[in-house]
Amino acid sequence: MSAGISVRPVVTADYAGWKPLWDGYNAFYGRTGVTALAPEITQMTWSRFFDAYEPMHALVAEGAGELLGLVHYLFHRSTIQIQPTCYLQDLFTAEAARGRGVGRALIEAVYARARQAGCSRVYWHTQETNATAMRLYDQVAEKSGFVVYRKSL
Repeated sequence: MSAGISVRPVVTADYAGWKPLWDGYNAFYGRTGVTALAPEITQMTWSRFFDAYEPMHALVAEGAGELLGLVHYLFHRSTIQIQPTCYLQDLFTAEAARGRGVGRALIEAVYARARQAGCSRVYWHTQETNATAMRLYDQVAEKSGFVVYRKSL
């Protein structure tokens, strides 16, 4: 892990530092203005991190007393293996902290927690235009070759 950066589970007192990172993540994916997430989605997402019955988890990277990045992940079952699978759903680093190893530290922390949970795989998606992040992803994982399809209902 990069010097001066620590990764830890999010705590309720982190909301004021987590929210700008969450907003930045959503803005990166175009969820602003008319397409912004409804406030109740953000509140529900936040509350799930503290619900022992939810499979959703959050970690934050911190340096010099400031939150520098976030990662959200969840565990789920699979039809092709007995062990649980870990889906890394959201990863974001504050612009001022990019290039300092924050993203890598967050991914490695998810890997560690997935191992502890008995997972045999961690996976995630990104937009094909996210070239900066993919330079890191190519170093810490392998492309699956799958294309994602979805339909809003």
